[in-house]
Parts: sequence; structure tokens; C-alpha cells
Amino acid sequence: MNKAENELDQSPLQDEGATAAKRMQEEEELGLRCPQGWQKMVVPTIALVWSLFQLSLSSWLLLDSTYIRAIHLTFALLIVFLSYPMFKRDIDIPGLRWLGEKHGIPWADFVFAAIAALAALYLALDYEGIANRIGSANTLDVVVGVTLVIILLEAARRVIGPALPVIALIFTAYAFFGRYMPDFLAFKGVSLPRYLSQITLSTEGIYGIPLDVSARIVFLFVLFGAMLDRAGAGKFFIDLAMSLLGRYKGGPAKAAVLSSGLTGLVSGSSIANVVTTGTFTIPLMKKVGYPPHKAAAIEVAVSTNGQLMPPIMGAAAFIIAEYVNVPYLEVVKAAAVPAFASYAALFYLTHLEACKLGMKGLPKADLPRFVATLVAGLHYLIPILVLLYELIVPRHSPDLAAYHAISVLVVVMVLQHLIPARLQGRPLLPALKFGCKEVIVGMIAGGRNMVSVAIATAAAGIIVGVVTMGLGGLVTDIIDLLSGGSLIMMLGITAVASLILGMGLPTTANYIVMASLTAPALVTIAEWQGFAVPLIAAHLFVFYFGILADDTPPVGLAAYAAAAIARADPIKTGLQGFMYDIRTAILPFMFIFNTDILLLGVDSPMLAVYIFVMTCVGAFAFAAATQGWFATKNRWYDALLLLTVSAVMFRPDYFSRLAGIDNHYYTYLIGVVLWAAIYMLQKMRGSSAPPAMA
Repeated sequence: MNKAENELDQSPLQDEGATAAKRMQEEEELGLRCPQGWQKMVVPTIALVWSLFQLSLSSWLLLDSTYIRAIHLTFALLIVFLSYPMFKRDIDIPGLRWLGEKHGIPWADFVFAAIAALAALYLALDYEGIANRIGSANTLDVVVGVTLVIILLEAARRVIGPALPVIALIFTAYAFFGRYMPDFLAFKGVSLPRYLSQITLSTEGIYGIPLDVSARIVFLFVLFGAMLDRAGAGKFFIDLAMSLLGRYKGGPAKAAVLSSGLTGLVSGSSIANVVTTGTFTIPLMKKVGYPPHKAAAIEVAVSTNGQLMPPIMGAAAFIIAEYVNVPYLEVVKAAAVPAFASYAALFYLTHLEACKLGMKGLPKADLPRFVATLVAGLHYLIPILVLLYELIVPRHSPDLAAYHAISVLVVVMVLQHLIPARLQGRPLLPALKFGCKEVIVGMIAGGRNMVSVAIATAAAGIIVGVVTMGLGGLVTDIIDLLSGGSLIMMLGITAVASLILGMGLPTTANYIVMASLTAPALVTIAEWQGFAVPLIAAHLFVFYFGILADDTPPVGLAAYAAAAIARADPIKTGLQGFMYDIRTAILPFMFIFNTDILLLGVDSPMLAVYIFVMTCVGAFAFAAATQGWFATKNRWYDALLLLTVSAVMFRPDYFSRLAGIDNHYYTYLIGVVLWAAIYMLQKMRGSSAPPAMA
């Protein structure tokens, strides 16, 4: 093992900052409790049964969708009340210490978990009776419905934080008291039975589309990612990226972009991405000269953008497909160019930052060898290729494709221990037991990782249910009033609202709330102005800004985790990461006004590649203008010219009309020529400068 591999394998993992970041991830995904004795096995057993149940649904078990949603929510609520204490801090009041108990599961939380399970299962247990009396809830319906809402909001508070429950309570209060609001905000209001019939006794509220997608599809993809990470694929992606890019200028930062992008293919969590890749890449970025806060910020930016990467996209791809009513592959196709262009822009930003700081790469001798690394981890690519094949060639449903990929992954996880044991002449039975144990631990991790997604989708269903009671038109009118009929202003309001909500909501919940409120309004108001905005473009716009909110100070957990690893100030890290990410925020505006970027109506692979390259040029120009550096330090007119290049790529149809060009695809070439001219101008200016200045 060479020097770099020693550094990658030992030093970062022993660092206190890495340990603190890992603790943050565990608190977010696994809860705060560390019970002992028989209680230690309670939550892992529930998580394992949950994973097996979800796998059964994709193979042999046939259940009505309503039953699946209710059971899915039941598992999530059980894990929440058994894993998360009511308060994070210790409670020293005699008789109330159980409220903050972290070393065991108090009997009170066993009771809460049982009540939560019964309330969540009520829709399934009395499905026919509820269907027969729809719209006229009886006393038991009301009691159970109120209990479920309270229990779900408390579970969301424990696992996500107070923001989502507070928003849900505001919408609930508005549903009851909207009649007392000023005229432009007035709503006719609802009765308690009407509210509960919508929210808890139908598939229009808590048990709505988001929870259905979480239960049918998202779980399997999260399980696939958790098991792949347990198998060791995360370390393989990092080593592969370092072997390819580590020796170039600012190489560790470029490797961070590539490895986080690869991890993002199968991970829906930005903080998990930070911890997985950042513990290795951040120390190496610091070693080649990046300041600690910038090293951490780069990791935050690329890890956050990991949620843009198909096929998972932070669980939102599947929900977008249901909301827009298009095949899942159409969502992946629309998201592909913006996602890859976003990563290309971040890659370019790391290069510009390295140029500004005069950095060099790591010595080649200190890096893992590419061929050896690839061969050693080639088996990790097999389940990913199976997943892509299943989705693209036979076009199986996402849940069936994920099931087949997980089945292959199970075999890979076992064989990666059996084959070396056989070749080295070691006993096979211990290797088989260890491989099976790794599979079980991966399934438990998948179940526990799903808790926040399931609770977020269910709690967001309360908001969606209230909106569908008749608030949709009112929301459209309010947005139109606030924006003054301006599409740009309306997009700005939506972006800012997504960023603000994202400070307290996880990405999936943020997307669900903003999509139900603003996406239809964007389309409607744009039509009023004679401008066509495809519904999928509006949904992706909301989704992108919800993701950018993941590192929005002062809340972003990803920034705190990265700062802990880098030993940097978390607020400074968050601000710098936000500045890196915001330079990719040009992309959502680009695909609103230039839907070619979403490949809508584009069937030619060559044309798709051409659009991708042109999109990258526009994003690169915008990054260079805002970074203050291209081939050399920008002057004021360089920035204006670079912004002009972005504008040409931003609205090729508009500039083609100005130039009298019939085919707007040719207009992109004007931007490319201008971009190249700016580069040549800066190169000549740099070469003609005195040596010290150059």
C-alpha cells in the first residue's frame, strides 16, 4: 500500500472532525438513542422487517396501494418513537428524565409507538367501512384522525425538526379560520370532519401521492444505496476519482466533484455524501493549498448537488413523475443535462479556484493506481449497470429495476468475501457468514435511512391536502399579485421561498410543499403572459432551489459536517458553499426560458450532446464572470462579456430573432465564438504583462 492509500485509509478516519461529522450523520439518519441489552435489537429488527416487506412487494406480495401506504407509514413511526427521544437535551427533572433518555427506550415511547402504529393502520384496518361513509366521519374516525395528525407532527418534529410541523399547523389553522382573513386571502373554511376526511381518511392527504411513491419506489432505491455503501462502493468511488484527477491542478477538489457525483447516483442525502467522500477529500484539498473553509465548501457544494443526479435525485424524481404524470424515464431525461452541466460547472469552479490560488496537484506516486483501483472495485459497478439496463433497455418499472439490482448486489456482497477466501485457502463458512451479516446490516441501514423520507412525505401530505381543498386558485392569485404579473419576479419569489423553506425542511418535503403551491401557479401565470412553461420545467425549477437550500446558512447540516472535518467555521463554510452553489443556480432559469436544456422534443443523441455542451459553455461563462477569473483575472468589461455569453446561451431564441437567424441552434455558436475571443484576449493580456504581474 502506497503513501496516499495510507493517508486515505488512516489519517482522516482518526481525525476528531471526521468523527464529529459521522456523529452528525448518525444523529440525522439513525436517531439519538443507543439502547443496551434486549432493547438494542428492537429498532434494527423493525428496520430489517421493513426492508424485507418492501422487497416482498416488488417480488411476490400483492397488496392494495392504500394498505401499502398505511403499513409503510407504520414502520416509519415505530422507528421514530423508538429511536428519537422527545428532546435532544437531557432532562434533569425527576419523573421526566425519560423525555431526553438516550441510553434506553422508555416505556412511554413504547406506548407512543403502539398508538402511532394503530392510528397509521386504521385506514387499512377499516378500509371498507371508511370507504362506505366517506364524507361523513363517525366519532371513532375523528378521534383516530386527530390522534394521527398529532402523532405524525410530533414524529416529524423529532426526526426533521420543527419547521415542517409548524408549516403544517399554519395551513391547518388557515383551513379552519380562512373565512376571517382579509378579502384577498379569504377562504371559505372547513369543518373538522371535512378536514379529517381529506387529510387522514383518504388518499388526498397524509396517504397521498408522495407517501405512495415513498412506499413503492423510493424505499428500494434508498435501500440499494445503503447496501452499496455498506459493500464498500463509496471508498471505491473516491479512490477511482483520486487516481484519475489527483495529479492535476487542484486535483483533490476535482476528485471530490467526481466522487460525490458517483456517490450521488445512489445516495439521496447530502450529509451522507459529505461524510462518505469528505473525510477523504477535504484533508487532501487542504494539503494542496485550499483554505479550510473553501475545502469544506467545495465538498458541501458537490455533495448537495449529488441530489440532482439521476436516478434517485433525493427521491424527488419519482414524485415528479407522479405529479407531472409522465414516465419516470422522461423525468430522468429532462434532468440529465442540467444535472451533468451543474457538476461540470462545479468542476470548472474548482479549476478556477486552483488557478487563482496558484495550486498544483498531488504527486502521481502518492496516488492510487487507476488500473489496479478499477479492477479491485469493478464488481461494485455490476449492480449499478444492472439498474441502468433494467430502466433503459427492457424499461421495467423503477421498483422492479431496483429489486433486480438489489438481488444482484446481495450476490456481489457475499461473493466479494467468498472468492478471496477461496483463493487464499481460508475456510468458506466464516466468509459466507460475514457476507450475509453485511447484507443484513445494509438492509437495516436502508430501513433506518428511509425514516426521514417517509415521515417527510407523510407530513407534507397534510399541506398538500389542505391546498387541494380549494386553495390552488387562491395561491395562484396571491403569487400573481406579489409578482405584479412579471414572470421574472414570480420566478425570483419562488426561488427565494424555496431557499427559505429549505433552511428548515429536508429536500423532499421542501419540493412537495413548493411544488403543490407554486409549480401549477408558475405554469398558469406564464400562460396568462403568453409564455409557455412546461409543467416539468416548473417542477424541476422548484426542486433545484430546494436543493440549493441544503447549504443555506445558518441551518445547512451539510455545511456543519464538512466544517467539522475541515476544522473550519461552519457559518463561513456555509456561506462559501452557498456562493459556489448559487453560481449553478443560473441553470434553473436557463431551462425555464430555454426548454431545449430539458431535451423536451429532442430525440437525436447528437443534438442532445450539442445542447449539453452549449449549456456547459453558458454555465462556465457565468461561473468565470462571478468568480472574477477566466484565463487570468477579469477586468470589468471581461465580466460583462462573459455575462453576455451566458445570456446568449440563456435565450438563444431571443438572440436568433435579433440576429435574423432562422434556426436558434446556430445562435449558440455566437456565444461560443465570443467565449473563445474573451479567452484569447485574456491570454494575450497575460503574456504581454511584466513577468511579476503575469
